Amino acid sequence: MFELRDYQQETIDKVYQSMRTGHHRIIVQQPPRTGKTVIMSEIAKRTTDKSNRVMFIIHRKEVLEQAISTFKQQEVNMNLATMGMVQTLTRRVKKLKAPQLILIDEAHHALAQSYRRIIDTFPNAYILYFTATPIRTGHDQLDQIADDIIVGKSIKWLTEHHFLAPFHYYGLGDIDRSKLRKSNGDYSSQSMDEAISHQIYGHIVQQYQRLANGKQAVVYCHSIESAKRVTEQFSKVGISAAEIDGDTDSQVRDELVQKFRDQQLTILANVNLFTEGVDLPNVDCVIMARPTSSLALYLQFSMRCLNPRKGKTAIIIDHVDNFLNFGLPNNDRNWSEAIVTKDKRKAKSSTDNGPAIAQCNYCFGTFYRDQITDGCCPLCGHELKKETKDYKIVNVDLQEIKENQVVKHRKEMIQQILNDQVMANVADKSPGQLHTLKELQAYAKLHNYSVGWAWHQFNNRRKKKW
Repeated sequence: MFELRDYQQETIDKVYQSMRTGHHRIIVQQPPRTGKTVIMSEIAKRTTDKSNRVMFIIHRKEVLEQAISTFKQQEVNMNLATMGMVQTLTRRVKKLKAPQLILIDEAHHALAQSYRRIIDTFPNAYILYFTATPIRTGHDQLDQIADDIIVGKSIKWLTEHHFLAPFHYYGLGDIDRSKLRKSNGDYSSQSMDEAISHQIYGHIVQQYQRLANGKQAVVYCHSIESAKRVTEQFSKVGISAAEIDGDTDSQVRDELVQKFRDQQLTILANVNLFTEGVDLPNVDCVIMARPTSSLALYLQFSMRCLNPRKGKTAIIIDHVDNFLNFGLPNNDRNWSEAIVTKDKRKAKSSTDNGPAIAQCNYCFGTFYRDQITDGCCPLCGHELKKETKDYKIVNVDLQEIKENQVVKHRKEMIQQILNDQVMANVADKSPGQLHTLKELQAYAKLHNYSVGWAWHQFNNRRKKKW
């Protein structure tokens, strides 16, 4: 059996207290790398010890296998436990025995119809939604299916108490973010191809050697081709590396992961595999070679290397400046606010926009400004250039980023908002009801007309006025 850490026991106590006060559908937030599955297994054990049935739901095979192993170690009565992937359980839901408790892992996915079908089938069950990041891309949030949230210890607290490793964060900016376009909640693969520099793959090796040489590292890539190119670049300089993706044969994939765990591989480049749940305890460095607009993915990426070890300082190398969207991994985040569906959220305060972040022009280290000593970078000691002004970006995480990093991005965001508003205003109008050039241009874009159509219409109307 696992011996519970104090903060894990505290979370469990809060779960039962919430149940006693009448809540039936509870979000349980726990940061990555803090034993979320152990907490679930202990709650499952207490449930089956009372002869009640429990159901565990996840969406990835690798995570399911690890969860089953953890539940068995915690002495859960497996005769009273139904554990499976959501894709399987939703097809068999009518044949399943009714559980008294449902545990949903990585529950930021739980608004999907496959999950909702299971939830709706067992209306009398208590449901615990476990996730490190209780926020979804898009409009709808978890308040639609939950009636309470329990927030775990902050990443800063967990680091200070040695449950997570401290880290150094480097933002290298090998990307043209203006080319990024969203599709299905995150950046499209095509736009990431266009945004990422052709030189990034060799640069990844150079910067790894400069900042983390010899450390075992996981590289997050946006495509199979990019992952293979990264692997080739590391292999060229004699650093053992392998590429792994969803198309990799399962046996080969397991063998490569085991080689990495046995420290026979230094670099493991992957495409969307080592995000949720997969156990890789010996990662000391993370290299982000793909951008994301998902906070959940960002935290899974960046915190992969934070398993603690005496004397360890993890290295996070961000080639795509994801920190511009989300700040640093240990930013304090208001999860209670994050779960509220967007049109219900209260207006954000203009006076509290989160911690101030600075970046060293010499080593590209990224850090909080209160870490600066005598005007020098806390990572390399190089004197920092003075800044003239700060600009604030408001999103879910309320980050404050300096002017020279984001002012262009802010202008583009504002312009996009204005353009979207104009398009919304003309959507239900006919061309005859449009008066300005901007309205005509928005109408043309909305209906896939040629660029010259708007100018032609506008000029004709001016001539008539004359």
